[in-house]
Amino acid sequence: MKKILITGANGLLGQKLITQLEGDTYWNVLATSRGENRLPESSIAYQSMNIEDRHEVFETIAAFRPDVILHTAAMTHVDQCEQNREDCWRANVEAVQHLVAAAEQTGAFLLHVSTDFIFDGEAGPYDEHAEPAPVNYYGESKLEAEKLVQRCQAPWAIARTVLVYGITNSLSRSNIILWVKNSLEQGKPIKVVDDQWRSPTLAEDLAAGCLLIARQRAEGIWHIAGKDFLSPYQMAVMTADYFGLDKSLMTRADSTTFTQPALRPPKTGFIIDKARTKLGYEPHSFEEGIAIVAQQIKELQEQE
Repeated sequence: MKKILITGANGLLGQKLITQLEGDTYWNVLATSRGENRLPESSIAYQSMNIEDRHEVFETIAAFRPDVILHTAAMTHVDQCEQNREDCWRANVEAVQHLVAAAEQTGAFLLHVSTDFIFDGEAGPYDEHAEPAPVNYYGESKLEAEKLVQRCQAPWAIARTVLVYGITNSLSRSNIILWVKNSLEQGKPIKVVDDQWRSPTLAEDLAAGCLLIARQRAEGIWHIAGKDFLSPYQMAVMTADYFGLDKSLMTRADSTTFTQPALRPPKTGFIIDKARTKLGYEPHSFEEGIAIVAQQIKELQEQE
């Protein structure tokens, strides 16, 4: 049985990974995150690990000796990264230095999750060979982390993704589907950007893509994203249509109408041909993703 250690297990991607790994006899899993275990009842072992604490990282990884380290933890709130640069650097760069060093020491395969925000968004969608040029501090921090991983002396892979959506077990984290659904159900008018484009990625698909890379120890850079190329306005229309909500409450807006501390790249999105042909990765469409999220919301509300 191969051993896999996951960072950020309490987060959205972390929770989906744990769900998919439950009962998987190929892997012996150690889930780690900062603080208490927020995973629903699970047979998977959990240990608190602060990735910013070098000693804690080394101690945990040396004791477990994973074959694979799957690093999902990061500071991802783009505006908070812009305004709290030191915190962002510690979480997104220094933590990766610790993990790279621990991987080198143990010979673990390091799989690092990265982002479309390393690109300037002038020429998306992008393939794995596109030239990075971030336009905000979050993107800069993630690009710096990629460079550290690429210099790692142990085997490594980078899984870049785009606009991940899905729901956590506590419904604590919003996303475009929840935001549109909740706003329109409450009769609130919303403005939605129509001059940016992404390939929205269902969290379950990203988890499945990461596990394909981990199991195949597929080295190098991989673009793991959804199959559709959409503006947030198009995503909102599809969400409203799915739930049968009033689209007249929605207004198209251009990104200049929003004042945000960090710039956003206008047109990212990914070309996922490499992951499809070499890994066997096959994501859901955004429409299918809405249906999956809707079913999960229903199940969680029934449990309350």
